[in-house]
Parts: sequence; structure tokens; C-alpha cells
Amino acid sequence: MPERALPASDLPAGTPDRAAPADPRERHVVILTGLSGAGKTATSKIFEDLGYTVVDNVPSALLREFAELVATDAERYRRVALVLDIRSGNAPEAFAATMDALNAHGIEPQIVFLEAEDDILIRRYSETRHRHPLDDGRQGVAAAIAQERAMLEEVRALSSVIIDTSRLSGRQLRERIAASLHPDLEVDELTIQVISFGYKHGIPLEADIVLDVRFLENPFYRSELRDLTGREAEVREFVLGQPITRRFLAAVDDLLGFTIPAYRSEGKSRLTIAIGCTGGVHRSVAIAEALAEALRRADHGPVGLWHRELGG
Repeated sequence: MPERALPASDLPAGTPDRAAPADPRERHVVILTGLSGAGKTATSKIFEDLGYTVVDNVPSALLREFAELVATDAERYRRVALVLDIRSGNAPEAFAATMDALNAHGIEPQIVFLEAEDDILIRRYSETRHRHPLDDGRQGVAAAIAQERAMLEEVRALSSVIIDTSRLSGRQLRERIAASLHPDLEVDELTIQVISFGYKHGIPLEADIVLDVRFLENPFYRSELRDLTGREAEVREFVLGQPITRRFLAAVDDLLGFTIPAYRSEGKSRLTIAIGCTGGVHRSVAIAEALAEALRRADHGPVGLWHRELGG
């Protein structure tokens, strides 16, 4: 299938009504369109993981106004993917109105069109038991698909990227999307979140990796440390000064040294590492602080830190 990346526009500096910066890494607008059942929902999630604000199913009467908002609010809509299909009404007219509004502000969006073979689309509708938007219950799915292809023919002809999802896995679809974006866009960055928690309050549901540090000596049983937290120097020195802690952190460093690149190569954009002790106040906090510092030094990407039981 034809596939040609369309770069984001470089806008003139100092233009009052053009808030988008000239650097394409700082501004990128995608119009995601295509056939129903071709994978727009899965692709929307991919764009979300790549840091885009995804807006779906905007009523046709509001499309021009929304396009104006996207064009003028560069801070909020630095990277945005607008899903536009037959649910918006007259697709070619809605598409033209959106393009006119964006082009009026010097923004040339990248148009991504998803399609699939008829038998694949029919099977997907059969498996999910969803109704095709154009199927009125009399003509059937095949006729609805043919009607939709005809309706979107003009839109497809204007698309800069056309992807046939018939035989793509989720990973392959992500690779195709990432490869189609502007080459200066940073899409492979992995964001790491380190969370400390207390087991007696439950394991964080969002955790990808859980590390249990309850084997370390507990500062709670030291009267001079009991009322402090792992954020404070006395507790950190007590926890990190244990020989077993140094061995543990070295082992974790080895583990993350080969798993983080593997997660990144698999297309993961967020990795949450949860570190737990009994109450989530002393040991897990001190270890989470040390681990976050080590990850930042190793330059694995953005690293966030949250102490759940301390409220931040």
C-alpha cells in the first residue's frame, strides 16, 4: 500500500494567531480516518501511548470550531490526533471543513487512513457482534462496507499514509504508525514511574514490576526512626547502609539494565515499578528514592516518583 510521511508544517515565527512552534517535534496534528472496523480504536490507543491528545467522534457541526481550537491552542494541543470518519456525517464535507480550518492557520496535518480487506472486516464484525455504522439491518455488513468505501474514496485519495491492517498484529501496527510519523518526532521514549507502597494497603494495580523489600531491617522498630519517613536522611542512611541493600540494588540495576531496553523495543511507552514494604513509610520510600536517582543517572528516559502512602 502507498505510504508517504507528511511532515508537520513549519510556521512563521512571531505570527500572533499561530501559536504552534516551528519545530516539528513541538507540534504535530494527525487526522486519523478510514474504514469502520479497520482498527481506529487500537490506533487511537497507540497515539495516546505516543503522547498525543486523541479526540474522537466530534459532531460535524463542531468540527470547524474544534479545528480552530487545535490551531490556536498550541500548548494544549501540541500533539493531537483527531479521529474523523463517517460518524461525523458527510465525511468528505467534514474532512474538508477540518482541513480548511487547520490550513488557515498554516497547519498541514498528517492524514492516516486505515483500511482492511472486505472478508477481514466482515469477520471482525462477526466476532465482536458490533453493528456497522451504515448497516440499517436490511442491506447487511458487506453492502455497508462497500457503501463506506465509496463515501471515503475522496478522503483516501488525499491521505498521506494508508495502512492495510488486514494481517497486522498490534505490535506491527504500532511500528507502522511510528515509522510513518515525522522523522524528528521522538516516539520511542519510555516513561518510568517509581511507586513506593505498603503491602497492608494493597499492591498498586498499575504496577508492571513489583519489588518486595520487606526482607530489609525495619526502621519502625528503632524508636529514633519510627516517626520519620524514608525521605529523611536518617532513615535513608539506615536502610541504604545495610550490606544486603547494596546487593539488592545492584541486582535490580542488572535486572532493569536489560529489561528496560526490551520493554522499549516491544513498544511499551510507560513502565511502572512498585516497591513495597509493610507500611509503605520507611524501607520502600528510601529504596524508591534511591532507585529513581539511579534511573535518572542512567538516562533511561523521564522518571517519575510517587510515595503512595505519603500522599505524593
